[in-house]
Amino acid sequence: AGIPHAAILADHLKKPLLYVRPQPKSHGKKNQIEGRLEKGARVLVIEDLISTAQSCLSSIKALRAAGAVVRHCLAIFSYGLPVAQRSFEKIRCQLYTLTNLETLLTVAMRDGWISLEEKGLIQKFSQDPKGWGGKMASRKKKS
Repeated sequence: AGIPHAAILADHLKKPLLYVRPQPKSHGKKNQIEGRLEKGARVLVIEDLISTAQSCLSSIKALRAAGAVVRHCLAIFSYGLPVAQRSFEKIRCQLYTLTNLETLLTVAMRDGWISLEEKGLIQKFSQDPKGWGGKMASRKKKS
């Protein structure tokens, strides 16, 4: 879903647009990357949403394998999950976001959409999404 945003940005900046598929096509030229990519070209990856960052990391790896220089990723929203932060650090790619979960929670609290308790639950979830479900299930059993 980052493609429309990337297309607008590329058009505005008069830069070429590339599209990276999750997997190479199984037919035709079997491309994973659509568009003309020159070796050594600097590429900014645009994403709509960063949760675990796995799809974004896959795109970055494919672009780098094809000869691109990818040092930055721009996303509209990030959950700020620790796994994503570690992954971007590991591959030495800087993530920039327009907004994030903490900002969303702050505004939601300020405007009365969620309570302090709900904000706390969401923050606990964001620190350990995999373990959170199990903790909540055991918490309900005790009640």
